[in-house]
Amino acid sequence: MKIKIMAIAVALGLALGQVAGFKDAVAADVRALRDSPVSAPDKAPDVYKVQDGVKHERAYRQQPPLVPHATEKYEIDLKVNQCLRCHEWPYSDQEKAPKISDLHYIDRNGVRQDTVNGNRYFCTQCHVSQVDAKPLVENKFQPAVTGR
Repeated sequence: MKIKIMAIAVALGLALGQVAGFKDAVAADVRALRDSPVSAPDKAPDVYKVQDGVKHERAYRQQPPLVPHATEKYEIDLKVNQCLRCHEWPYSDQEKAPKISDLHYIDRNGVRQDTVNGNRYFCTQCHVSQVDAKPLVENKFQPAVTGR
């Protein structure tokens, strides 16, 4: 029994040593997006102009649509959601705004509701205004090709 415990302890020690070495090797290759030390206060984020009225195509299936207008002053809390004033049925026809998807009325058990489901109520979790901001890091992302 002591031999088994010793063997397990040695194997565990070797595994932890390899993990620590791997972690150090990975850490040497990782570049932070932060310019200053963590202890320094952050500078205010850049403010970008919202691209009002500009419609961007979706880059992949099931991508939440981007919002073509400013939303930073919209009240969205447990009692009020100003997005729904224009985008919920029947207001969407009156306001000539896109109606929110019927999927927003289905709960996690697949039951259709008369009101927007709580899981989909906070619109800005998924839908963001369009701005002309540069990517944080260089990337080679290409939109998915539709129709294939």
